[in-house]
Amino acid sequence: MFNFLNKKVILITGGTGSFGKKAVNFLLNKTKIEKIIILSRDEQKHHKFNLTLSHKNRLKVRFFIGDIRDYERVKMACNEVDYIIHAAAMKHVYLSEYNPNEAISSNILGTQNIIKAAIENKCKKMILLSTDKAVEPINLYGASKLCAEKIVIASNAYSSKQITRFAVVRYGNVIASEGSVIQRFLEIKKNKEKFFNVTSKNMTRFWINFDKAVTFVFNSLKECKGGEIFVPKMENFKITDIAKTIDPKKKIKFIGSTVGEKDYEKLITEYESLRCVISKNKFVIYPDKEFIFWDQKKKNYNLVLNKKKFSYTSNENLITNIKKIKDILEL
Repeated sequence: MFNFLNKKVILITGGTGSFGKKAVNFLLNKTKIEKIIILSRDEQKHHKFNLTLSHKNRLKVRFFIGDIRDYERVKMACNEVDYIIHAAAMKHVYLSEYNPNEAISSNILGTQNIIKAAIENKCKKMILLSTDKAVEPINLYGASKLCAEKIVIASNAYSSKQITRFAVVRYGNVIASEGSVIQRFLEIKKNKEKFFNVTSKNMTRFWINFDKAVTFVFNSLKECKGGEIFVPKMENFKITDIAKTIDPKKKIKFIGSTVGEKDYEKLITEYESLRCVISKNKFVIYPDKEFIFWDQKKKNYNLVLNKKKFSYTSNENLITNIKKIKDILEL
């Protein structure tokens, strides 16, 4: 299934984070990858991750300390790389609001550095990991990821003769990721705190587990031809129902929305829906026809684009069965 990765070299930015570690272990266990380069600025995370690997697997992994904001270091990390998964980013909404320059330099300028280095080193493909918060954003984190998406898609038009192809994977919350509300609720239960603090009784979110997220990303890497935004079909339910699933006896305290927070998220807009191909497990959003590079390509793809407007939001078609939510969350 992933034979295209055999004997190849892959770079994962932010590879010591929640997704990155899962992706590295997937590559080591499911593929015949030749080398994995992990680019991350956190020395301690590199060290801790290295300790979890077998001696055999350590020989395939290169722990590359560096910052995506440092172009020369990024360029060095991309040397002789075939594929790039760009997962590095500032991801916490409130921290991005209070540290806007850092969010912009990491999420936008850092992405530009990855693109430039990928082209310079003639890498085959790059996938940007994005978020539902990039869709109609109301906070800086979402706005910065929207900018990153736009930069990545437009990069396919830099030169018709360039080798590197660029695409985006956009999804919602990942179950059990560091800093998630699920993790926080489990801590509240363990510490026997009085309440689950929830910002709004109407708040809903999209969810996907790590195995599905990682598999989806590598399938998208295999499939992409340049310019696509890949969106998996995801489960969605209320935050209050997560709390009830974790501890049905504990009270829920509503504390009001925090900075930059929405009641519900959106993965596809009505505008994007008309440039979308829908299949059983995913949506693929194709570039606007104004991108000449894409308009010329799509004639050869025999695409059947969706013709009816829709938006894909977390507050519609909710899962409300607590037992089903428990199974999805693997509690």
